[in-house]
Amino acid sequence: MRRLAGSIKAILTDPGLYLKGSKVLDFGCGTRPYESWFTAAGAEYRGADIDREEEVPVRTDGSLDAGDAQFDMVVSFQVLEHVWDLETYLREVRRVLKREGRFLVSTHGSWLYHPHPGDYRRWTREGLRREVETRGFRLITMHPLVGPLAWTTVFRALGYSHFLKKIPLVGCALSGAAAVLLGMKAWLEDRITPQAVIRDNACIYVALFRRDS
Repeated sequence: MRRLAGSIKAILTDPGLYLKGSKVLDFGCGTRPYESWFTAAGAEYRGADIDREEEVPVRTDGSLDAGDAQFDMVVSFQVLEHVWDLETYLREVRRVLKREGRFLVSTHGSWLYHPHPGDYRRWTREGLRREVETRGFRLITMHPLVGPLAWTTVFRALGYSHFLKKIPLVGCALSGAAAVLLGMKAWLEDRITPQAVIRDNACIYVALFRRDS
């Protein structure tokens, strides 16, 4: 999660995004964990989510109760794998974006099943690019995060944690110790994995697209 946050923040610091004074929609905002990042940059942040009443309602058909070309940027963090009707979702992103508006998305390449309410997809780098670009966008940049050596260790760490916590009295302590050790192992594994391998086998992809005219 720290790598994900760092990658998103690195993209947002690009002065070419002109966040100050811009209008940003978080499509699938959940509990709005990223709101402060945009407001601190001087942007006008709005949320939309199927589970919560937000500034921009999501209709039952998945469309947004918002006019065309209302936003300078739409962001979607760890949402796309939970979207069944991808056609409607991306069509709405494009519709509410202004001309040359930006779409910033993060989603999983490899991860465990985690329904909320459903969990439908995992992406390859090429698959994510083509899925979005064929809906009227052009890729600006894509960041692959956490390679296969590291994310397999993370998966094992989650399994060990689930098992160790069941041990009476010492389970939580053992789980915490295992998490630290395996976290260090994953950090080292990611440092020795060639970037060419991580590029096409990442745990998470963070991508910035531009709306086509």
